[in-house]
Order: sequence, then C-alpha cells, then structure tokens
Amino acid sequence: METGTSPTARALRTLEILRTRPGTTAEQLAEKLGVTDRAARRYVAILREAGIPVDSVRGPHGGYQLRRGTRLPPVSFTQSEAVGLVMAVLDGRPAATDSGDLVGSALAKVIHALPEGIGRQAAALREHAAAAPDPSAAYADPAITSALVDAIASRRRVVITYRSEAGNQWQAAVDPWAVVVRRARWYLLCHSHRADAVRTYRVDRVLAAEETAVAFRMPEDLDPVAVLEENLGTGWAYPTRVLFDAPAEQVAPWVGPSMGRLEPVGAAGQQCVLVGSTRNPAMYAQEWLAAVPFAFHIVGGTELRDAVANLASHLAAAVSEPASGAGQGWRRGVGGQ
Repeated sequence: METGTSPTARALRTLEILRTRPGTTAEQLAEKLGVTDRAARRYVAILREAGIPVDSVRGPHGGYQLRRGTRLPPVSFTQSEAVGLVMAVLDGRPAATDSGDLVGSALAKVIHALPEGIGRQAAALREHAAAAPDPSAAYADPAITSALVDAIASRRRVVITYRSEAGNQWQAAVDPWAVVVRRARWYLLCHSHRADAVRTYRVDRVLAAEETAVAFRMPEDLDPVAVLEENLGTGWAYPTRVLFDAPAEQVAPWVGPSMGRLEPVGAAGQQCVLVGSTRNPAMYAQEWLAAVPFAFHIVGGTELRDAVANLASHLAAAVSEPASGAGQGWRRGVGGQ
C-alpha cells in the first residue's frame, strides 16, 4: 500500500532505479518501491509524460531502461529531500545561511540547480531560517579532510602538522585509519608513529597533511566509532579514578566510553571503578559525574577531586541561607506587581 510518499517522489525514485539498473522489470521495480506492479507502471508513465524517454524491452532479458543517449540532471531530489538537506546543513553549519560561507555557497549552487517547483521551498528555508552560531563549533578544513580521506582510501602513511590546544605545533607520521564525526567535531583516528600508539587528533587542528609512499595495513574488524570513544578516555593530562557504590551493569548506561574504562570491584561485584583521564577536570565533574545517579568517591586524581569539591561547595552555597539582609527585597516582591 502506498502511504507517506508522493507520486512525484516515487517517480523520481523510479528514475534513479532505471538510471542505475537498466533492464529493471515492472515486478522488480514494484518490489524496490514497495508498491504493486500496476503502480510501478504508473510511475513509469509519469516519467514518460514528463518527457523522459523510457523504453520497454521485451523478452526474457527485457525490462525498462532509459533510451540510449538520454541526458539527465546529475542529481534528482524530491521536495522533502531538498528541504531535509537544507535543514541538515543549517543544523551542522549555521553560517551556511550566508552565501559568503564555503558551505553556504555550495548549498546555494545545489538549490539553484534544482527544478523550480522542488527548489522553491528549499531556497525559502535557506533565506528565512535563522541558525544560532555554536560558540564551541570547530570546522575542519575541507582540503585537509580530503587529503586525509584520500590517504585512508589508498592506505598510505601521512605526515601531519598539528597544533595542540595549548598552541604547541609539531609533526608526526601517522597511519590514518578513519575520519570520525562525533558531536559536530571531526577526528582523525590513527596509529601515531611519534607516540607508537593509537591516537585521536582533531582535524580542525591539523594544519597540513602530506601523503607519503609508505603503505600500511588497516586493522582487521576495525570499529572506528568504538575505538575513538575508548581512545578519548585515555592519554589525557589528568588521570581519574572513581569508585561507584553500584554494580557495573547499573552504572554503565550513565558512563560514556570517553569517561574511561568501567571495571567491577570485589567478589560480589556490588561496586565498580571508572579508570580514565581528562584534560578538563571541571567539565568531567560538572557535566559527566554530576549526571550519574549513584553515590561515588574520587579515589584517584587530585585535580578531579578538587573539581568535585569546588562543585560541591558551589551547590551547597546555593541552598544555604543567604547573608543577613540579602534577598529580602526579592522576598518582598514575591506575589506583588
């Protein structure tokens, strides 16, 4: 049964199928579209009415195919796809509302290439939508990202020039395994020959990437996201060790891999310990640990212990009685105009 998709959208999907799979039969087309054979033939008829030459080839190896020499636009969008594309771009890149922005310029070209009926809403959305800038956003250079992806595809070692958060700059030869997007940040997951270990580097801090002739072998069964999450919880400046008064299976849903490694403690397993590291103890305490609904104790990491103590003092002060006279004006104003 056809639900939730317009005839135009299904006709465009039909066009895409015939473009990539010439000789598709009505039965095969119906299966891919999730419709009846009769409906599939109707979508072919819609294409023909729109001036797109679709030929029917009879025989055991026959089916529908686009006439030889037919020239089509390189990309076909439905109206919903076009609007969804604009929404996704603005969600990840608020500056794309500005045609002077690199991504904004590319988006404008895509919208301009769309048929007027399909592109009208996408153009209106881009023109009238307002996207609040993300103060913590860090955009990777497309040229650097492209160079890294090429090296990953060709399995070639790369020499990167990197600038750390502290402003220190250095070079390292790395085997690039994957580029991973995590929470609007782009990371290079690699084996660093400088550290002789797995490392995660922010792509927006890579100043240059030069591919070498040295080949490398990709690890088997690599799960880039899982390895990245695990790696983000190790190797930072400040070690952390947190004991929870709850079994590991209860704490685990509240603890992300980037916080460290969770291990059961004791024969009964009624406690667990989180071992990791961080570059920002205050953030670790305020945003991560504070969200875990189980009692915990900082058993390792002086910096994290100080951060938790500062947070506890701050929250305790928030619920204590104000100093004499403070807040009385606020009390007098409650309930009045």
